Amino acid sequence: MAEATGNQDAKDYGIGIPQKSEGYFLKGNAHVDWGIKDRLSRIFNPKSGRTVMLAFDHGYIMGPTSGLERMDLTIVPLIPYADCIMCTRGALRQIVPPTSNKPISLRYSAGSTVLTDLNDECVMSIEEAVRLNASMLAIMVAIGCKKFEADTVRTLTKTIDEGARFGIPTLGVTAVGKELVRDARYLGLATRVCAENGAHVIKTYHCKPDFEKIVAACPVPIVIAGGKKLPELEALQMAYEAIDQGAAGVDMGRNVFQAEHPVAMIQAVRAVVHDNKKPKDAFDLYQTLKNKS
Repeated sequence: MAEATGNQDAKDYGIGIPQKSEGYFLKGNAHVDWGIKDRLSRIFNPKSGRTVMLAFDHGYIMGPTSGLERMDLTIVPLIPYADCIMCTRGALRQIVPPTSNKPISLRYSAGSTVLTDLNDECVMSIEEAVRLNASMLAIMVAIGCKKFEADTVRTLTKTIDEGARFGIPTLGVTAVGKELVRDARYLGLATRVCAENGAHVIKTYHCKPDFEKIVAACPVPIVIAGGKKLPELEALQMAYEAIDQGAAGVDMGRNVFQAEHPVAMIQAVRAVVHDNKKPKDAFDLYQTLKNKS
């Protein structure tokens, strides 16, 4: 401990030099609390301003889909290459090594499955998210769903309020049902509604044309969902187009863990997102890594 006497007097006060206040790199989040900024800075790389999220929360509505039968064998080897992992609390406790030191986008809502009407969901307690050291809370929002739209928006706003108490940001995930079209008009409305209600980050689908208009009209970062499995080159092309049109990252699942070589694929996706590699160059990297293994 410092002694009461015998200390040197302070001298370097920097008088005349204004105190620097560093700006914040992530779109739309300059005025949120420090804890939220800190968590977002672990999800998004401050140098590139982007993120590669690995989604494997599919089981909460789909069960053991292909590639997720044994997550300890298929998902754990991918975790080192992700900037953030998106999963359920069950998978987190059951198979994710606590030594991974990866930020968690926690699937915070749950409810109906593919066997019935989707999007009838509730949320867990915020104390549970804190226990799990969640870096972000992921909430499904069913804009345009006649049956559950209002319920999911209420769930979103409740989550944002609860997360704010503990400095945890919220990811608004735009749901797309059978009756909804993945076009710029719908996705632009859905993303904007989530942002207007306070979501800090939005997860939505890439679309053609006019995806850049969706990004421009959304005041917070957008990450794209990978969606159904595509051939590897097509998935890399989709990621490249989304980033080129302003997306702040990707949250891919099936296009990674269902790839012929998942470890090579997630590294190729990283090359697109963080290194601005063109799809062909990233695919060449994928082939090289696949052949080496």
